[in-house]
Amino acid sequence: MQLALLPEASFTGYVSGRGNFDLRRFAEPLDGPTLAEVAALACRSGVAIAAPLIEVDGACFYNSLVLVDGEGRRVGHWRKRHPWLPERWASEGNLGTPVVEVVGLRVTAAICFDIHFVSEEAGASLDAADVLLFPSAWVDSPAHVDLRRKILPAVARRHRIGVVNANWGPPRQRTLHALAGQGTSRILDARGRLVASAAPGAQAAVVRATVSTGPGEGDGDEAQAREEKA
Repeated sequence: MQLALLPEASFTGYVSGRGNFDLRRFAEPLDGPTLAEVAALACRSGVAIAAPLIEVDGACFYNSLVLVDGEGRRVGHWRKRHPWLPERWASEGNLGTPVVEVVGLRVTAAICFDIHFVSEEAGASLDAADVLLFPSAWVDSPAHVDLRRKILPAVARRHRIGVVNANWGPPRQRTLHALAGQGTSRILDARGRLVASAAPGAQAAVVRATVSTGPGEGDGDEAQAREEKA
């Protein structure tokens, strides 16, 4: 394994059992203890890790994703540009959609709700990248409609980019305010084909695949999406 992705807000949870979406109490700067532990794990395993961070920077709070390489060095940083409606605590991301290189791949990211806008706002970044990291806390709907089944293949085909989605899974215990994650983390190749997926209803799973970096190009590199309990 060369690259691992964790779901959005998977260290803190996205919402408490009492319905509290405010994650500011968990916020840390980039040099805080959470990313120090992630960097140490990357060093021990030799695996690049893209991990969530509830980030504080001055007076602002962000729903962020940080990528460290297999030597524990920070090589990528994204802030969610479009916080979902309950995320009133979060500022809009102000870093754009940068493309970085890790394990021989050009990588960019869209955090959950950002996937609805990324093609129009950052099409050039997607066109320049090999892999889109898509950490999410995608919640289930009463009709169990999975919009990712249409959105992700369309993004992959339009930009000839592999997509790695690590999603929030269903909770082990239901509470009055619990939102069930839709689970089914997945990996798509640059043709938009599903190459690996977690089983529906799985509370925790590891999804692993080798994805091509473009139509008809090479064997690609291995990426892993880890699905956590809500």
